[in-house]
Amino acid sequence: MLRSRRTALILLAASLPLTACGRFTVMPPPEGEPVVLRPAALAATWTDADGGTLTLKQDGTFVADEVCVAVSWYDGLAWSGTGTWNQGGNKEQTFVGVSFDADQPVGSDIAHPDSVEREPTPYAALRHGKVLKLWVAIGDPDNDYPNCVLTSPAS
Repeated sequence: MLRSRRTALILLAASLPLTACGRFTVMPPPEGEPVVLRPAALAATWTDADGGTLTLKQDGTFVADEVCVAVSWYDGLAWSGTGTWNQGGNKEQTFVGVSFDADQPVGSDIAHPDSVEREPTPYAALRHGKVLKLWVAIGDPDNDYPNCVLTSPAS
């Protein structure tokens, strides 16, 4: 009896750190290396895993069709619309921010949706072989939601 209690306590003690690891980690970034991109390379149609598209135009405008975006850590959303985009970054990586012309509806009540006035979180640029990626973390990190990843062939 004493031996089984000790075994149970050891198993419990060993399982707690493993459980905590899963709770306090976020999804890793997608495969690829950070990359600095020129505006001409960004001006393309980017596609997400669900077929949503973000077409960045050279004049600084865009058209989005059900493309994944992130407006906060707890909600990844698919938005459609038009707006403007800009490029920022540092010596190692480009970031792309998008500003929609109109607020986007959110919420589960389609009849009475709320609107989001916040700008989506900027996408970070990566290169993986011949594929360029723009990505942003979406969803609750405790639930391992996938990242929002947009791809375009490298030029």
